[in-house]
Amino acid sequence: MKTQALFILFVLISCQKPKSVDQAIATTPKPKTEAIAPKDNFLKTDTISIADYGETSEENYILAHLVDQKADKDSIVTAKYQLDFYQNKTKTTTSKITIKGIDKGSEWSALYGLGTQNAKNSPFIQISFGYPACGYNQNHYLYYLKNSDIQLVYDWYTMSDSGWGSWVEFENPDGKANPESFYCKTVSFEPDDNDENMGTATHSDSIVFRLSGNRYKKQLLSAKDKTYFEKKMSFDAFHNQK
Repeated sequence: MKTQALFILFVLISCQKPKSVDQAIATTPKPKTEAIAPKDNFLKTDTISIADYGETSEENYILAHLVDQKADKDSIVTAKYQLDFYQNKTKTTTSKITIKGIDKGSEWSALYGLGTQNAKNSPFIQISFGYPACGYNQNHYLYYLKNSDIQLVYDWYTMSDSGWGSWVEFENPDGKANPESFYCKTVSFEPDDNDENMGTATHSDSIVFRLSGNRYKKQLLSAKDKTYFEKKMSFDAFHNQK
């Protein structure tokens, strides 16, 4: 399979069939996430270690502060978080996000890079949040951090269950840690109702991100939410793609 982001980070290994080399990111040991004592007006604070292809940094991490949490009449929980980014154990910048539809027991994790190659010294950080099991939606956030300047470049959600589901794949053609441009697309692989070994692969929302100054600008290359590629194939053939 072509390069893909850490969109299946939370999926349990026991739920998965064997994956290709390109899917190894999904089985990278999960960075340690631990709660620390709340302070200020935060309801809770989690420390998110940032993984670098199996290794985690002790100097660079993120504090995820729960600022507010409410449930609607349908018991759907919406939470507001403040993310404080630390480099060399020093707070450098902050970002705020709102997450709707939180499952009890959800966890944080983070990874350097685009989930493709050259994660070392990458200014990209992918943060994921969700319940760590098959069949649950996961929320993902791609940040671009240069010195104390931060940009939320892209956010999306994924769901994977035993190799089926929907996720996002990133492509970095020039292979640089800090590329002038890179791409992503949404990939779905849904099972055939009549044959459990067959499925339909689709691609949608092809996007290019181009660096302009110190920020990335997004351009949609295909019609939003519309499939531009579709192919019926076996489960093994899909997951053995190079």
